[in-house]
Amino acid sequence: MQTLRPRASFAFTACTTTLRCKRLLSTAASSRPWFVDPEPVNARHLPPHLLPKTQDFPPNLPVPIKELFAKLSQSPFLEPSTLEVKEPTPIPPGPALPKSIPKGRRKRGRTYSGEGLAEEQGGIWSWTVTAQVKDGTENRGSIEAVVRLVRKTLLKMDPPMILPPNSKRRGHHGWAMVDAGNFAVHIVSREARQKFFLNQSQW
Repeated sequence: MQTLRPRASFAFTACTTTLRCKRLLSTAASSRPWFVDPEPVNARHLPPHLLPKTQDFPPNLPVPIKELFAKLSQSPFLEPSTLEVKEPTPIPPGPALPKSIPKGRRKRGRTYSGEGLAEEQGGIWSWTVTAQVKDGTENRGSIEAVVRLVRKTLLKMDPPMILPPNSKRRGHHGWAMVDAGNFAVHIVSREARQKFFLNQSQW
């Protein structure tokens, strides 16, 4: 009866040179032939609208705003590229006060009304947070969901932030705001953002 040799020993016997043996062994160990170059691995990149929002915060930005920004960056209702934190646009001073109209029977000339009150330019908030919901979802409860997320995040901070009572009114007409004391959070639709928040310097 003829004895069958193992396949591995047959492969070694068939090798006549050391180079051929190495090639056979490398081919048996790998599914890719020795003469085929490895294919480059193409990394899959996320589309621009799915990239996380990154922003360099100013050093004096309060910690609650940073924590809120991190929470809003993970919200599925928002467009990440539209999330931003900035100082309010300075309000330009108005014209000088007109002279008061003469009064009384004699109506002697006009009276200078004086200077107006010196107020800080920029409004009543030190910071504003703007977040736009995904287009087409503003009438499907996305604005209300983001408002709940903002209030829940701020109320769970240590210490909790003081917020006004939550409005039960539905239908924000594309714009809702949460007053957080020294900063305001605006949750807007695409139309409201383009109309009221872009190119404010041209107002």
